Amino acid sequence: MKITETFIDSLKIIEPRVFEDGRGYFFESYSKEKFEQNNIFCDFVQDNESFSTFGVIRGLHYQLEPYAQTKLLRVVFGKILDVAVDLRKNSPTFGKHFSIELSSDNKKQLFIPKGFAHGFSVLSETVIVNYKCDSFYNKDAESGIFFADKDINIDWHLAEKYISLSEKDRLLPLLKDSILNL
Repeated sequence: MKITETFIDSLKIIEPRVFEDGRGYFFESYSKEKFEQNNIFCDFVQDNESFSTFGVIRGLHYQLEPYAQTKLLRVVFGKILDVAVDLRKNSPTFGKHFSIELSSDNKKQLFIPKGFAHGFSVLSETVIVNYKCDSFYNKDAESGIFFADKDINIDWHLAEKYISLSEKDRLLPLLKDSILNL
């Protein structure tokens, strides 16, 4: 397992070692031992899975304290552009985002610690996304940032005519108007 730091502190790319042969492939998608050897300490308590179609943007979402979540995200089928926005007020990269293409082909994962908003856009016809969380979801603690906030300036790799959002995500505030008790 290869773990790579990004330009944003604590945000990491995880690349599993894939064993392939004529029958298919096998890889270890998570190892607490290997994470701890790389100074990543968290206890995942919930696995989530979502199915989406081309053009869907989910996010940017986060949970308020004390329900903030660390996530380990991977694509089971298809391709997404995964995005994390640093919401840690004292961070030198506050308000900056990192994006990476995650797919069932490249098998890369993104480790997103507490203090980040998260979202993704669907770049394939369909996608199945799986993510581990270290804290249980709490509806009363959910929050988010509008996906097209010009201060963050995310290129979602989709033409505007293809973008599909939930009504809830259409109504999310800009970063400057968000509640940030992370």
